[in-house]
Amino acid sequence: MSKYSTLITLLRDRANEQPNEKIYTFLEDIKTVKGTLTYQELETRARAIAAQLQSLNAGGSRALVVYPYAGGLEFIAAFFGCLYANVVAVTSNAPQNAAAIAKLEQRAIDSQATVGLTTQELIDRFQFLRVKNPELAPKLDQIKWIATDRLDNAIASDWIEPHINGDNLAFLQYTSGSTGIPKGVMVSHQNILQNSEIIKQTFQHTSQSKGAIWLPLYHDMGLIGGVIQPLYVGFPVLLMSPISLIQNPLRWLEIVSHHRATTSGGPNFAYDLVCRNLNRDRLENLDLSCWDLAFCGAEPVLAHTLEKFYQTFAAIGFRKEAFYPCYGMAEATLFITGGVKSEIPQVKYLDSKALSENKVIEVEDPEQGRSIVSCGQVWLDSKIAIVNPETLTECSPDEIGEIWVSGSGMGRGYWGQEQKTTETFEAFIQPTGVGPFLRTGDLGFLANGELFITGRLKDVMILWGRYQYPQYIEQTIEKCHPALRSNCSAVFSIQVKDEECLAIAVEVERTHLRNLNVREIVTAICQTVIQEHTIEVRAVALLKTGTIPKTSSGKIQRSSCKAMFLENKLDLVGQWQNF
Repeated sequence: MSKYSTLITLLRDRANEQPNEKIYTFLEDIKTVKGTLTYQELETRARAIAAQLQSLNAGGSRALVVYPYAGGLEFIAAFFGCLYANVVAVTSNAPQNAAAIAKLEQRAIDSQATVGLTTQELIDRFQFLRVKNPELAPKLDQIKWIATDRLDNAIASDWIEPHINGDNLAFLQYTSGSTGIPKGVMVSHQNILQNSEIIKQTFQHTSQSKGAIWLPLYHDMGLIGGVIQPLYVGFPVLLMSPISLIQNPLRWLEIVSHHRATTSGGPNFAYDLVCRNLNRDRLENLDLSCWDLAFCGAEPVLAHTLEKFYQTFAAIGFRKEAFYPCYGMAEATLFITGGVKSEIPQVKYLDSKALSENKVIEVEDPEQGRSIVSCGQVWLDSKIAIVNPETLTECSPDEIGEIWVSGSGMGRGYWGQEQKTTETFEAFIQPTGVGPFLRTGDLGFLANGELFITGRLKDVMILWGRYQYPQYIEQTIEKCHPALRSNCSAVFSIQVKDEECLAIAVEVERTHLRNLNVREIVTAICQTVIQEHTIEVRAVALLKTGTIPKTSSGKIQRSSCKAMFLENKLDLVGQWQNF
């Protein structure tokens, strides 16, 4: 267990013991520093923002915390300012258009936020958009907005320490919405501290560690892993905008190499993105031997991505044992399972036919099976059970079932949604009544204590009498024709005359749009899917580059894509149907 009672005592302890040490450095590029924060500077800024919130009698309320990607340091100060004022932070990304502002309004309504923390630039932008469209997001006008970048640190002396403990809510972490409408998970101070202790132990972090984080800070992986973990352990971290990764993927590795970072990572797509946008001329001066923990999570971890990344960068010092696949979710604060550091991730190859029957049968020949990467084991007081989602009975070791989790890192439920909280956070195994467990909605199995994830319960389809996992079909599709983009496809089932049929939506590479051969691509997709999965494709939607719906962490929103397909709202460049 953590020795700290709240995140306030944690930051205050660091500010007292290491006042002038830099903890956060925000980079514009490899060498250009936009700004830094020492422990003392962060604590002073947090007190000043908290004092302003207290002057508005905001204690116990919710506050939107909305900053641009480039405003990472302002975001961190505002988040801790909320904690110091006993205000529940509601983190969100900065809206760039009218549709995003409408989504922010919905989050404000759902969380019942009364205050908003942001920059003066974003306040001005919102007011400009409102002049052009007076009907845009009227509920946001009822919120008291504070431009924290205009606050004077002198008011920090007005701060009054609130009477709180570890059970107090720290923030609402909204789910990604990959399979439905985002919900606000209630996360307490103790949840965060417990999760931070688990990450410290599993990642083997020390004061000599050094982080490099490009992940969005409003998202759980960026916030808990990239902001709070360095503070909890007491090591420095380099921050960069996720836009930098998209614009120039190799910059991530250049920052790791130049600044000798030891810990960095992201979802599977990021590792794939770097490999697909490789400029080998820029590798000559890179050295990744410092990188001893490359975490990978937030979406399915693919064996072929890890292997491709290793083969590409082994020559400049990257080690396969640095890979650290892990599993987590907002409902569990962040971290649920992870492996033993410095061990090469375990991969199992499963019989495809057995997999379609929710059975676990390993095959000797990797070419004949589906690869599943281990996401490690549980730590501290966490527990996992594999449960039949229909009968609620525990599965046998050779069965795939829903992953249920318990432990002190689990969130307190969904804000304002008692029924969904009961359904998700208060599950009991039958007939023993063991529990309560958190129902993750993910499918998988345990082997020798290690967790292997096979899919998402809501995404699983039954086609031709067999269970089918969309991610495996998506991997097949994206390799069948050079015009199709990696990590940009969605597979889902649709009803055609009372029959469940396979439909596919996939983005086309921008370089192929001008001379697109729809018939050739559709033929390649249909033939490959029938050969490898024995399923007939009944509809293909070819999409404009960058238009498939994704969550903030890059997960494909299959349910949203399906809804848009059925409503003819996808941005099509070609289509084929066989109904």
